Amino acid sequence: MRNQLVAIELSAIDRHAPIVKTLHWPNEKATQRFAQALAALPDVTHAFIALHGDLGAGKTTLVRHLLHALGVTGRIKSPTYAVVEPYELPALNIWHFDFYRFADPREWEDAGFRDIFASTGLKLAEWPEKAAAMLPCADLDITLLTTSNATREVTLTAHTPIGAALLHAAEPKGSQP
Repeated sequence: MRNQLVAIELSAIDRHAPIVKTLHWPNEKATQRFAQALAALPDVTHAFIALHGDLGAGKTTLVRHLLHALGVTGRIKSPTYAVVEPYELPALNIWHFDFYRFADPREWEDAGFRDIFASTGLKLAEWPEKAAAMLPCADLDITLLTTSNATREVTLTAHTPIGAALLHAAEPKGSQP
């Protein structure tokens, strides 16, 4: 028994039990402050962040604030029809996905998404559940829910050490009105 081989699931090395935090954003300024806090963290440059929420919940607004805080200039548009919008900064590649209209798994291979997710850089995905079978585990899931008084209830779920670092470091500034 001493020389038996033991199979180790390598994906388990980068995962841990999810860590969940809930924040409340009373207005868009709180969304912007959270995005700025996230942008200041070194781990964000190689994270995969999945954004969940109904239409109009603020997913694209959060992405816009985050990309501006990272140094992207100009118009930041939703990639609803293009599926992905790439952004190139001197030291950072960013891909903003919107899988809302994603229907054909062949699109994944044809568009080279596997290569994008295997490369370094920040990946942001709206409507990730539409491509769930193809996506890797998100470092951080951000779920936005519009409450009755138009504030946002935001649930952050970290699935990896990178996600946990983002969640813990960004949470204090992001939770303030």
